[in-house]
Amino acid sequence: MEDKTCPFKIILGSSSIARRNILAEMGYEFSLMSADIDEKGIRKEKPEELVMALAEAKADSIVSKLQTMNNQDKDEKPTILIAADTVVVYEGVVREKPANEKEAREFIKGYSGGHAATVGSVIVTNLKTGFRKGEWDRVEIYFHEIPDEIIEKLVGTTDSVMGLPKALTEKLIKEAL
Repeated sequence: MEDKTCPFKIILGSSSIARRNILAEMGYEFSLMSADIDEKGIRKEKPEELVMALAEAKADSIVSKLQTMNNQDKDEKPTILIAADTVVVYEGVVREKPANEKEAREFIKGYSGGHAATVGSVIVTNLKTGFRKGEWDRVEIYFHEIPDEIIEKLVGTTDSVMGLPKALTEKLIKEAL
């Protein structure tokens, strides 16, 4: 794997364990910052518009925090901020992160033998130049029957298709530099 730590720094604007793991698997070193936004206060009709609006709000919140801290000017290397969001679309209804384990169980049980889609967005901001670009990605997922014992094992794990599309993230980082 190539060394991806040299010419720039990365801030992952997320508290998601899955996103942290995905970015680390991609070979990047990064720091973490979480956004202070009311995700339920941002509503859009289309899932693609929703995930873009949520990622944009997360990026704006973190950029605002960083401007208050005023740390980019001292840095020689550019800093790339990555913000992302993902929702599931099931039977035409947008589902965000389950509120609790009971709801997670119900969601997974519903997917058994059916299909759903994940719609994810990634927004990359070069904090030195101000360049920002974002895109969304949609993946259809088809499920076999999921036995109850498997559902119980899945609930509470961090393995998920809800994370960070690797190819899209790589593409946007390159465009931001």
